[in-house]
Amino acid sequence: MQERMLLLAGIALPSLLMSSAALANHTWGNYHWGRSANPLVLQLGDNVTSKWDTHLLQARDDWNVSDVLNTTVVAGKTNPKNCKPVTGRAEVCNSKYGKNGWLGIAQIWINGDHITQGVVKLNDTYFNTNKYNTAAWRDLVTCQEVGHIFGMGHQDENFSNPNLNTCMDYTNLPESNRHPNQHDYDLLATIYSHLDSINTSLQSVVNGAGVTRPVDVDWNNPSEWGQNVEGHVFERNLGQGRKVITDVFWIEGHKGGLAHTH
Repeated sequence: MQERMLLLAGIALPSLLMSSAALANHTWGNYHWGRSANPLVLQLGDNVTSKWDTHLLQARDDWNVSDVLNTTVVAGKTNPKNCKPVTGRAEVCNSKYGKNGWLGIAQIWINGDHITQGVVKLNDTYFNTNKYNTAAWRDLVTCQEVGHIFGMGHQDENFSNPNLNTCMDYTNLPESNRHPNQHDYDLLATIYSHLDSINTSLQSVVNGAGVTRPVDVDWNNPSEWGQNVEGHVFERNLGQGRKVITDVFWIEGHKGGLAHTH
């Protein structure tokens, strides 16, 4: 009997470790904001309509539970229709971006591994339809796309798995996946456990740590996002270690991306 229990433990332990390892490794690459002290102070520019304000404020409050984050919602600095990035902060926008297949996107400008600016876009073309026009869908997508801006990836990308009760989990049933969970906070603590020699948030001008952006690019257009490195991730190389990374929340069944990916 004792031998059988040891055998079962030997089988279960690797499975448990594999499961834990899979959950632990859901960063978005090695991307993070450079800062010389914690918490990370980051402004989220409010370029959303009143219908979205509650969801943006909820996302701010949810992520600020983490000891390494101090985000504030401030007045936006961009036209929501094109939602241009602003150095040192993240702009959050909603608009009718059209039937382009995406429900929401997060885009980060990076220099090496450091995020220097970012945008979140929420596509009212789809959120105004019966399927997506719910508080649960709005909470899930806002929470997840803002989470990407900090360098967070997905905990699970299989839509058929049970919900993990986190907005960083793929699902077609968003009701229980509207907020981060403890595992997300633990991962944020890991991502921001080291300090940097530069600060890339709260910069007022583009400098050596910033990223100059092509002014003639329509970042709403998937054809401008660069190479498709994964079904939901695109990468555009700007040279000298600088890139724009786009994570896409495709609508269900979109033929231009992998089914049920974002």
